[in-house]
Amino acid sequence: LGIVGYGHIGAQVSVLAESMGMKVVYWDVIPKLPMGNATQISTLNELLAHSDFVSLHVPNLPSTKNMIGKEQFAQMKKGSCFMNASRGHVVVIPDLAAALKSEHLRGAYVDVFPTEPGKNGENLFESELRGCPNTLMTPHVGGSTEEAQAMIGEEVAAALLKCINEGSTYGAVNFPEVDMKKDATMTTHRLLIIHENTPGVMSAINNVFTEAKANICQQFLNTKGSIGYVIMDTNVEASMEVKKKLANMDTVLKVRVLY
Repeated sequence: LGIVGYGHIGAQVSVLAESMGMKVVYWDVIPKLPMGNATQISTLNELLAHSDFVSLHVPNLPSTKNMIGKEQFAQMKKGSCFMNASRGHVVVIPDLAAALKSEHLRGAYVDVFPTEPGKNGENLFESELRGCPNTLMTPHVGGSTEEAQAMIGEEVAAALLKCINEGSTYGAVNFPEVDMKKDATMTTHRLLIIHENTPGVMSAINNVFTEAKANICQQFLNTKGSIGYVIMDTNVEASMEVKKKLANMDTVLKVRVLY
Protein backbone atom coordinates (compact mmCIF):
# COMPACT_ATOMS: atom_id res chain seq x y z
CA LEU A 1 0.00 0.00 0.00
CA GLY A 2 1.30 3.44 -0.95
CA ILE A 3 -0.10 6.28 1.16
CA VAL A 4 0.09 9.84 -0.21
CA GLY A 5 -0.11 12.23 2.74
CA TYR A 6 0.98 10.85 6.11
CA GLY A 7 -1.04 13.01 8.51
CA HIS A 8 -3.43 11.78 11.20
CA ILE A 9 -5.65 9.84 8.79
CA GLY A 10 -2.85 8.54 6.57
CA ALA A 11 -0.94 7.26 9.60
CA GLN A 12 -4.01 5.44 10.94
CA VAL A 13 -4.64 3.86 7.53
CA SER A 14 -1.01 2.73 7.66
CA VAL A 15 -1.57 0.95 10.99
CA LEU A 16 -4.78 -0.74 9.77
CA ALA A 17 -3.12 -1.89 6.53
CA GLU A 18 -0.18 -3.40 8.41
CA SER A 19 -2.57 -5.25 10.71
CA MET A 20 -3.99 -6.91 7.57
CA GLY A 21 -0.52 -8.02 6.49
CA MET A 22 0.23 -5.31 3.93
CA LYS A 23 3.61 -3.70 3.44
CA VAL A 24 3.19 0.09 3.71
CA VAL A 25 5.17 2.88 2.10
CA TYR A 26 4.24 6.55 2.28
CA TRP A 27 5.14 9.94 0.84
CA ASP A 28 4.66 13.35 2.42
CA VAL A 29 5.95 16.83 1.66
CA ILE A 30 7.80 16.84 5.00
CA PRO A 31 9.67 14.04 6.82
CA LYS A 32 7.32 12.12 9.13
CA LEU A 33 8.09 9.46 11.72
CA PRO A 34 6.51 6.17 10.64
CA MET A 35 3.87 4.23 12.54
CA GLY A 36 4.85 0.59 12.89
CA ASN A 37 7.04 -0.70 10.05
CA ALA A 38 5.96 1.76 7.36
CA THR A 39 8.70 3.27 5.18
CA GLN A 40 8.84 6.83 3.88
CA ILE A 41 9.53 7.17 0.14
CA SER A 42 11.50 10.17 -1.11
CA THR A 43 9.37 11.03 -4.17
CA LEU A 44 5.75 10.67 -5.23
CA ASN A 45 6.72 9.01 -8.51
CA GLU A 46 8.75 6.39 -6.65
CA LEU A 47 5.76 5.58 -4.44
CA LEU A 48 3.43 5.28 -7.43
CA ALA A 49 5.83 2.94 -9.22
CA HIS A 50 6.19 0.59 -6.23
CA SER A 51 2.61 0.38 -4.95
CA ASP A 52 -0.11 -2.16 -5.75
CA PHE A 53 -2.65 0.11 -4.05
CA VAL A 54 -2.41 3.91 -3.79
CA SER A 55 -4.50 5.81 -1.24
CA LEU A 56 -4.70 9.64 -1.06
CA HIS A 57 -4.91 11.50 2.27
CA VAL A 58 -3.97 15.11 1.49
CA PRO A 59 -5.61 18.47 2.35
CA ASN A 60 -7.32 20.81 -0.10
CA LEU A 61 -4.54 23.28 -0.93
CA PRO A 62 -3.45 25.10 -4.09
CA SER A 63 -0.41 22.80 -4.16
CA THR A 64 -2.58 19.65 -4.14
CA LYS A 65 -5.06 20.69 -6.85
CA ASN A 66 -4.87 18.21 -9.77
CA MET A 67 -1.76 16.63 -8.21
CA ILE A 68 -2.76 13.21 -9.60
CA GLY A 69 -3.38 13.19 -13.35
CA LYS A 70 -2.37 11.46 -16.57
CA GLU A 71 1.37 11.55 -15.85
CA GLN A 72 0.97 10.16 -12.32
CA PHE A 73 -1.43 7.38 -13.39
CA ALA A 74 1.11 6.36 -16.06
CA GLN A 75 3.71 5.99 -13.28
CA MET A 76 1.52 3.49 -11.41
CA LYS A 77 1.93 -0.26 -11.84
CA LYS A 78 -0.24 -1.86 -14.50
CA GLY A 79 -3.05 -3.64 -12.68
CA SER A 80 -2.79 -1.52 -9.52
CA CYS A 81 -5.73 0.08 -7.71
CA PHE A 82 -6.35 3.70 -6.78
CA MET A 83 -8.32 5.20 -3.87
CA ASN A 84 -9.24 8.78 -3.05
CA ALA A 85 -11.20 9.71 0.06
CA SER A 86 -9.42 13.01 0.68
CA ARG A 87 -10.49 15.97 -1.51
CA GLY A 88 -12.23 16.08 -4.88
CA HIS A 89 -9.95 18.58 -6.63
CA VAL A 90 -6.83 16.50 -5.97
CA VAL A 91 -7.50 14.11 -8.88
CA VAL A 92 -8.07 14.84 -12.57
CA ILE A 93 -11.19 12.68 -12.95
CA PRO A 94 -11.11 12.31 -16.78
CA ASP A 95 -7.52 11.03 -16.55
CA LEU A 96 -8.53 8.48 -13.90
CA ALA A 97 -11.41 7.33 -16.10
CA ALA A 98 -9.03 6.91 -19.06
CA ALA A 99 -6.61 4.83 -16.95
CA LEU A 100 -9.47 2.56 -15.87
CA LYS A 101 -10.97 2.14 -19.33
CA SER A 102 -7.58 1.31 -20.83
CA GLU A 103 -7.18 -1.31 -18.05
CA HIS A 104 -3.91 0.25 -16.93
CA LEU A 105 -5.56 0.42 -13.50
CA ARG A 106 -7.46 -2.60 -12.25
CA GLY A 107 -9.93 -0.62 -10.16
CA ALA A 108 -10.68 2.51 -8.15
CA TYR A 109 -12.60 3.75 -5.14
CA VAL A 110 -13.58 7.44 -5.10
CA ASP A 111 -15.50 9.14 -2.30
CA VAL A 112 -14.93 12.81 -3.23
CA PHE A 113 -15.41 14.70 -6.49
CA PRO A 114 -14.76 18.18 -7.91
CA THR A 115 -18.55 18.58 -8.12
CA GLU A 116 -20.32 16.41 -5.60
CA PRO A 117 -23.87 15.03 -5.73
CA GLY A 118 -26.40 17.23 -3.96
CA LYS A 119 -29.15 14.69 -3.21
CA ASN A 120 -30.41 11.19 -3.89
CA GLY A 121 -32.11 10.21 -7.11
CA GLU A 122 -31.52 9.01 -10.63
CA ASN A 123 -29.36 10.98 -13.11
CA LEU A 124 -28.49 13.64 -10.55
CA PHE A 125 -24.79 12.86 -10.53
CA GLU A 126 -22.72 13.01 -13.69
CA SER A 127 -19.11 11.86 -13.69
CA GLU A 128 -16.67 10.43 -16.21
CA LEU A 129 -16.22 7.54 -13.76
CA ARG A 130 -19.76 6.26 -14.29
CA GLY A 131 -19.54 3.04 -16.24
CA CYS A 132 -15.82 2.54 -15.64
CA PRO A 133 -14.84 -1.07 -14.86
CA ASN A 134 -14.37 -2.17 -11.25
CA THR A 135 -15.04 1.33 -9.92
CA LEU A 136 -16.81 2.10 -6.65
CA MET A 137 -18.12 5.61 -5.99
CA THR A 138 -19.68 6.91 -2.77
CA PRO A 139 -21.12 10.42 -2.09
CA HIS A 140 -18.53 11.73 0.37
CA VAL A 141 -19.44 9.36 3.18
CA GLY A 142 -15.98 7.97 3.89
CA GLY A 143 -15.99 9.46 7.40
CA SER A 144 -19.64 8.71 8.15
CA THR A 145 -19.21 5.66 10.33
CA GLU A 146 -20.96 5.38 13.69
CA GLU A 147 -17.62 5.75 15.46
CA ALA A 148 -16.64 8.82 13.44
CA GLN A 149 -19.99 10.56 14.00
CA ALA A 150 -19.82 9.91 17.74
CA MET A 151 -16.27 11.29 17.87
CA ILE A 152 -17.24 14.38 15.86
CA GLY A 153 -20.04 15.08 18.34
CA GLU A 154 -17.61 14.83 21.25
CA GLU A 155 -15.03 17.04 19.51
CA VAL A 156 -17.57 19.75 18.66
CA ALA A 157 -18.91 19.80 22.22
CA ALA A 158 -15.37 19.99 23.64
CA ALA A 159 -14.45 22.81 21.23
CA LEU A 160 -17.54 24.83 22.22
CA LEU A 161 -16.76 24.41 25.91
CA LYS A 162 -13.16 25.49 25.35
CA CYS A 163 -14.36 28.55 23.42
CA ILE A 164 -16.76 29.50 26.23
CA ASN A 165 -14.33 28.85 29.09
CA GLU A 166 -10.99 29.88 27.54
CA GLY A 167 -11.77 31.89 24.40
CA SER A 168 -10.16 29.26 22.17
CA THR A 169 -11.17 29.29 18.51
CA TYR A 170 -8.93 26.41 17.42
CA GLY A 171 -10.36 24.72 14.32
CA ALA A 172 -12.43 27.74 13.25
CA VAL A 173 -12.95 27.97 9.48
CA ASN A 174 -13.97 31.61 8.94
CA PHE A 175 -12.43 33.21 12.04
CA PRO A 176 -8.83 33.61 13.32
CA GLU A 177 -7.59 30.50 15.12
CA VAL A 178 -6.31 31.31 18.62
CA ASP A 179 -5.68 28.84 21.44
CA MET A 180 -3.83 30.01 24.56
CA LYS A 181 -3.46 27.92 27.70
CA LYS A 182 -4.54 29.28 31.04
CA ASP A 183 -1.77 30.75 33.15
CA ALA A 184 -0.30 28.09 35.44
CA THR A 185 -0.59 30.35 38.51
CA MET A 186 -4.36 30.77 37.92
CA THR A 187 -4.03 34.38 39.18
CA THR A 188 -4.44 36.22 35.87
CA HIS A 189 -7.51 37.76 34.27
CA ARG A 190 -8.46 37.13 30.62
CA LEU A 191 -9.92 39.43 27.99
CA LEU A 192 -11.06 38.52 24.48
CA ILE A 193 -10.85 41.27 21.86
CA ILE A 194 -12.08 41.12 18.26
CA HIS A 195 -10.75 43.97 16.15
CA GLU A 196 -10.20 45.18 12.61
CA ASN A 197 -6.98 43.94 11.03
CA THR A 198 -5.40 47.35 10.46
CA PRO A 199 -1.96 48.81 11.35
CA GLY A 200 -1.59 50.22 14.85
CA VAL A 201 -4.53 48.39 16.45
CA MET A 202 -2.48 46.30 18.87
CA SER A 203 -0.37 49.31 19.86
CA ALA A 204 -3.54 51.22 20.75
CA ILE A 205 -4.98 48.25 22.68
CA ASN A 206 -1.75 47.75 24.64
CA ASN A 207 -1.64 51.46 25.49
CA VAL A 208 -5.02 51.15 27.22
CA PHE A 209 -3.55 48.56 29.58
CA THR A 210 -0.37 50.60 30.07
CA GLU A 211 -2.44 53.59 31.16
CA ALA A 212 -4.35 51.33 33.58
CA LYS A 213 -1.00 50.13 35.02
CA ALA A 214 -1.88 46.56 34.10
CA ASN A 215 0.84 44.11 33.15
CA ILE A 216 0.11 41.84 30.17
CA CYS A 217 1.25 38.40 31.32
CA GLN A 218 0.63 36.68 27.98
CA GLN A 219 -1.25 37.31 24.75
CA PHE A 220 -2.00 35.42 21.55
CA LEU A 221 -2.97 37.25 18.37
CA ASN A 222 -4.04 35.90 15.00
CA THR A 223 -5.73 37.44 11.99
CA LYS A 224 -7.83 36.19 9.09
CA GLY A 225 -8.66 38.57 6.29
CA SER A 226 -10.01 41.82 7.73
CA ILE A 227 -10.53 40.45 11.26
CA GLY A 228 -8.09 40.10 14.15
CA TYR A 229 -8.62 38.25 17.42
CA VAL A 230 -6.44 38.47 20.52
CA ILE A 231 -6.58 36.73 23.89
CA MET A 232 -4.89 38.71 26.67
CA ASP A 233 -4.07 37.67 30.24
CA THR A 234 -3.34 40.52 32.67
CA ASN A 235 -2.20 40.64 36.28
CA VAL A 236 -5.18 42.75 37.39
CA GLU A 237 -8.86 42.48 36.64
CA ALA A 238 -9.95 44.76 33.81
CA SER A 239 -12.05 47.59 35.20
CA MET A 240 -15.23 48.83 33.57
CA GLU A 241 -13.25 51.89 32.54
CA VAL A 242 -10.71 49.76 30.63
CA LYS A 243 -13.48 47.76 28.97
CA LYS A 244 -15.27 50.99 28.04
CA LYS A 245 -12.08 52.49 26.54
CA LEU A 246 -11.50 49.36 24.45
CA ALA A 247 -15.12 49.16 23.31
CA ASN A 248 -15.08 52.82 22.27
CA MET A 249 -12.11 52.32 19.93
CA ASP A 250 -13.20 52.57 16.29
CA THR A 251 -11.10 49.55 15.34
CA VAL A 252 -12.34 47.28 18.17
CA LEU A 253 -15.45 45.28 17.25
CA LYS A 254 -16.10 43.28 20.43
CA VAL A 255 -14.65 43.05 23.95
CA ARG A 256 -15.40 40.33 26.46
CA VAL A 257 -14.01 40.02 29.97
CA LEU A 258 -13.82 36.25 30.40
CA TYR A 259 -12.66 36.06 34.02
